[in-house]
Amino acid sequence: MANKLPYMLSPGLIPKIFEKIQNARRPERFTQDFLETKLSHSGGSARAIIPLLKRLNFLGSDGVPTRLYDQLRNPETQAGAVAEGMRIAFKEIFDRNEYAYDLSREKLTNLIVEITGSAKDERTTQAVASTFLAMRDLADFEFDQSDNTHRDNGPEIATNGISSYNQRPVNSDEPDNVELRIGYTINLNLPETTDPDVFNAIFKSLKENLLKN
Repeated sequence: MANKLPYMLSPGLIPKIFEKIQNARRPERFTQDFLETKLSHSGGSARAIIPLLKRLNFLGSDGVPTRLYDQLRNPETQAGAVAEGMRIAFKEIFDRNEYAYDLSREKLTNLIVEITGSAKDERTTQAVASTFLAMRDLADFEFDQSDNTHRDNGPEIATNGISSYNQRPVNSDEPDNVELRIGYTINLNLPETTDPDVFNAIFKSLKENLLKN
């Protein structure tokens, strides 16, 4: 029997349910009620998605969504999450061929038969192969999580609002006692008078208040 490996008898539902998961609110627990009421998928063929999600590590054993479930909901990380989940759920397949996602259906089926001891034409054998291939079409096995994390982040911004690229490095060889020289210009609007006492008072005030330092 091919019960060592996960499968759905209606694997065509997988992309449809994944799309609904992406658009629906994250549940506290992924239950049959959530599947039927919020994702609008009822019936025995759809319910098989719950044990599959647990095997993929999208759900914990109690139905609580995991980190991978959150990544499944994100369009930018969904394909990578599916690939990671497949490596977990179909570990026996990937242990035998790390590039199993590139196998033809025929070679994949032969590998399933080798693992499970089942007959090639058994319904469950074909269901495992169909489930694997349906998910493979949604997965990106070349996905680089670290690259996605830093994509389009822009320049690093310091907490004081100044780009850290414009700050002097901590270990800079630049001396701390650099002399700073600042020049400035003062424009005065003088009154229309020729009285020297007025001008003397103005410049005296400048000297006492602006130029004393």
